[in-house]
Amino acid sequence: MSNQNGAQRRLGVTMPISEAFPTKEDLESSDRLLQALKDQGLFESEEESQRRQGYEPEIVLGKLDKMVKEFVYVVYVRKGYAEQIAKEAGGKIFTFGSYRLGVHGSGTDIDTLCVVPRYVEREDFFQVMYDMLRLRPEVTELAAVPDAFTPVITMSFSDIPIDLTFARLGLTTIPDTLDLSDGALLRNLDDRCIRSVNGSRVTDEVLRLVPNIPTFRLTLRCVKLWAHRRAVYSNMMGFLGGIAWAMLVARVCQLYPNACAATIISRFFSILHQWPWPQPVLLKPIEEGPLQVRVWNPKLYQADKAHKMPIITPAYPSMCATHNVTDSTKAVMLSEFKDAAELVNRIMSQRAPWSTLFTKDDFFTRYRHYLQVIASSDSEERHLTWSGLVESRIRHLVAKLERIDNLVLAHPYTKGFSKVIKYKTAAEKEDAAHGIINAQAQEAAEGAVDSADVQTMWISVYYIGLCIPVREEGSKAHRKLDLYRPKEEFTEIVKSWDKYDEQTMGIVVQHIRSSALPADVLPAEALEDAEQKKNKRSKSGKKNAAAPDARPPTKKRRGSAAQNGVASDAASVTSVTSADTPGTPSAIASPIVKSNVSTASTPVLPQA
Repeated sequence: MSNQNGAQRRLGVTMPISEAFPTKEDLESSDRLLQALKDQGLFESEEESQRRQGYEPEIVLGKLDKMVKEFVYVVYVRKGYAEQIAKEAGGKIFTFGSYRLGVHGSGTDIDTLCVVPRYVEREDFFQVMYDMLRLRPEVTELAAVPDAFTPVITMSFSDIPIDLTFARLGLTTIPDTLDLSDGALLRNLDDRCIRSVNGSRVTDEVLRLVPNIPTFRLTLRCVKLWAHRRAVYSNMMGFLGGIAWAMLVARVCQLYPNACAATIISRFFSILHQWPWPQPVLLKPIEEGPLQVRVWNPKLYQADKAHKMPIITPAYPSMCATHNVTDSTKAVMLSEFKDAAELVNRIMSQRAPWSTLFTKDDFFTRYRHYLQVIASSDSEERHLTWSGLVESRIRHLVAKLERIDNLVLAHPYTKGFSKVIKYKTAAEKEDAAHGIINAQAQEAAEGAVDSADVQTMWISVYYIGLCIPVREEGSKAHRKLDLYRPKEEFTEIVKSWDKYDEQTMGIVVQHIRSSALPADVLPAEALEDAEQKKNKRSKSGKKNAAAPDARPPTKKRRGSAAQNGVASDAASVTSVTSADTPGTPSAIASPIVKSNVSTASTPVLPQA
């Protein structure tokens, strides 16, 4: 990128590693990458665009912007302000994240920010604005999460997923021409409002700090797809969110300012799997501003020093976008970076197609032992809020599991599995709350849907893979994983929510072996393999093994799931022997990942 005098403007905190321009082979590889991304459905077809006429994101955002102005007007009138003042108060919607970066795809969330004047409170947003949205026929799957690190209302507006955050500025009016780049707007804001405003400010700053925006966007699309497929895309679960992935891609673009997308990707994984964490990733020097707001500083703040993989936002005040990363999720990501670096080396030499980079994760065949976290509710609206609260606390359970003996890591899966269950008896309800779905009973209940004794339960199931080291050669010691305390403490955390109702909400945390995982989470190959083994045993005259969706017999439980919260089965303290434990890849078994990637084209790492 050049300045007005024609000189090259340096971006980043170090000199570029290479300013070489792409070769013919590099450009051809980028063309193949673009075609692979199109084959993966990342770009909307003309047919899809025509089918979506009238439901474009721009139209939905326009409706939301109008609603925000109406919301501010209603709040002002209720608080006794003159009607003319209420009309002039204004309000505005800003976008950030993938949509603002230009890499938004069909079906992905649009991150939006509702900016309001000083006399509108956050409580107004979660009451008045929420009620206005609830009355809109286009809005479905509406849920408020006011207790999140960054409070948010999630919804589907005309089938477009929207995450709506909130910020109250110290202004009496919010004009349509408002520009959030002015750091003075942060004056006197609380931490939650600063985090919300910085979502938009950071996105704009990232775009300003990359040398070639089209190359950045194509690279980011590839990396985001890879991260989704490998199940390492989730800030909430302790991995990286969209803005963190964008900043990593932007940093590598700074190091290779003239490279094409294929070259950037080949360097991306090589650099990241060798990065000397916790050395932070920075897009520009940290700015010390004039306001009394906290800026990321590991020398001054102990919490900042504890960050495992700090990726620092470029907009003032600088923050760590990856504070949720744990030892376990860090180890998983380092292993994935290493594997991807090896694979991209083969792709660049045309020994493999780009499509191989986007192979789905093997989470449900990787481990022998898992934890199930099951949230249940008696209504759809209540369940959206309750399951969202439980999901947002999973990383706390992971952190607690990391402290127990004989556990290498606790690997959370990035997505939950939701079901609507029909039941007729208390026993069927109890089983459903513990993840046990009787297919025959379910069919009978669905067939009698008009019957007064048929009721409905909504459940969401989350999984954590437990990686256990292989027993040392010659050792015969009987080892145990004591899961009781982490499960009890996690249950207490979610039940301490001020809106928790034990009569309508349930929470169960229980151990499950891989052989008992339900069929709906397993890949087709695993189901076919299990069926072949079952048939083989049957032909040999042996007793059939449990089907993939079967459950081992459960012992008698004390009370209901809603009363107990945690399943009181024998798995609270799980005994694990070497016979139970699979061999563990060294890349996952230790947070320190040693590379065997070819170093022929591996760059020397910059210091920041």
